[in-house]
Amino acid sequence: MASSLRDTSTICLFDVDGTLTPSRQRIKPHVEDFLTELRGKVLVGLVGGSDFVKIAEQMGGHEDILNRFDYVFAENGLVAYKGSTQIGQQNLKKYVGDEILQKLINFALRYMSELVLPCKRGTFVEFRSSMINLCPVGRSCSQEERDEFVKFDEEHKVREKFVDALRNAFPDAGLVFAIGGQISIDVFPDGWDKRFCLQFLQKDNIKNIHFFGDKIEQGGNDHEIYEDPRTIGHKVVNPDDTVKQLKELFFS
Repeated sequence: MASSLRDTSTICLFDVDGTLTPSRQRIKPHVEDFLTELRGKVLVGLVGGSDFVKIAEQMGGHEDILNRFDYVFAENGLVAYKGSTQIGQQNLKKYVGDEILQKLINFALRYMSELVLPCKRGTFVEFRSSMINLCPVGRSCSQEERDEFVKFDEEHKVREKFVDALRNAFPDAGLVFAIGGQISIDVFPDGWDKRFCLQFLQKDNIKNIHFFGDKIEQGGNDHEIYEDPRTIGHKVVNPDDTVKQLKELFFS
């Protein structure tokens, strides 16, 4: 239960995968309980690259997520909720157009078809309402196969090379190619990164925006919002590190 005495000019805004949850897994009960406690002190929000359904699954369910967080920004904030009210929605197809999207998808499928990986499964291109997610190993891979790809990617820089190829192939398309999560690449129009969500917080006169993320390096999908002058950026390495840093900031 949020306290009436909490500081509503301050928000803790969290990336999801690697920050509040293990990648694509459900939030652990002790992290969930801690966020409830934190919400008694400040506003609490989420900003993830995944679509709303996936984020809600990781956070415990559709209705639950909107009740337990003050703001939920799916797809980098291009699908935005304040409490249970939807306050924003963008459309990639209308914005970019089918001609560029088809060229991009065709290029990506050709490129991925030539990769030799430990395994390949299904759903290599996932079309979301405001971005495209490209996944060389396939989003239907098992957790074991995901872990195997992560190690392979760390050694062979599969996604890093893929991003370079995409940037070279589409230099003037106005698109950003960002490494997201453990196994994929997010593609979206320039300016549609996680900074997009900040406009909604500024509109509500939230003065102090603490952002917590793990992919803050150049090319990671937390980089732009972490570096933005409107946020106070905190680099974390896992959910327990997130909790540790929050305790030092708000409970010490």
